[in-house]
Amino acid sequence: GAYEEPSPSPSVSSTEAQDPSALRVGIIGFGNFGQFIARGIQRQGHAVLATSRSDYSEYCSAHGIRFFRSLEALCEEQPDVLLVCSSILSTESVVRATPLAKLRPDTIVADVLSVKQFPRNLLLEILPPEFGIVCTHPMFGPESGKHGWSKLPFVYDKVRVAEEGGQKAKCDRFLSIFEQEGCRMVEMTCAEHDRHAAGSQFITHTIGRGFGAAKPPVHTDQHQGLRDPPAAYGEHSERQFRSILRTLHVQRECHRADGQTGQGV
Repeated sequence: GAYEEPSPSPSVSSTEAQDPSALRVGIIGFGNFGQFIARGIQRQGHAVLATSRSDYSEYCSAHGIRFFRSLEALCEEQPDVLLVCSSILSTESVVRATPLAKLRPDTIVADVLSVKQFPRNLLLEILPPEFGIVCTHPMFGPESGKHGWSKLPFVYDKVRVAEEGGQKAKCDRFLSIFEQEGCRMVEMTCAEHDRHAAGSQFITHTIGRGFGAAKPPVHTDQHQGLRDPPAAYGEHSERQFRSILRTLHVQRECHRADGQTGQGV
């Protein structure tokens, strides 16, 4: 699960957004979910830069995105926002591998994991104090959002955003991407998010395991959004499953279930 940085090479496309107030958003982890989020960012007139373990240079070239073969090369471009779209297992190694000294001090770092206390604590621990931190959970994905993002819930917590300087305006512009796309914007703390999510995600992932780690034949959009965006049931390793359960206050949920049913989960 460690992030292995590909060998550096020049970017293949230099397409940038024309609006001077447009953001330059660097995406780390450019699989299906990263590409999906990138399309919304571009629809709102912002520029996307991307890096990933796999080579997406051809896709990026065709879609006006600058692709970098290394995390270092992307950071040298000093994007306004660094959006971590890696899996829950690789997030820590990705953040620790990021050459923060190459980024501007007012950079905003955001994540899209479906658990929030874990990335919040990680980013607070690793990032320099002047870096902005915004923890987000788009509760939708390529399937449920394929016809647009209107009314789909986007949960966010402005964990650390400086009021002075340009960081607040930069943060507002970043969040406005999702607002302008029609998302239902839900601001709540990471702790509150995880308390609300614990029951639903615990049940979702446990049922998924009950199906033998296979995708259930029928699922709702809401169910789709509860899964960790970059992963589906079949891609959850045993370690990943344990990690998700540990993060989500599972003991509390098990005790509650015991009390209601009179038996263990």
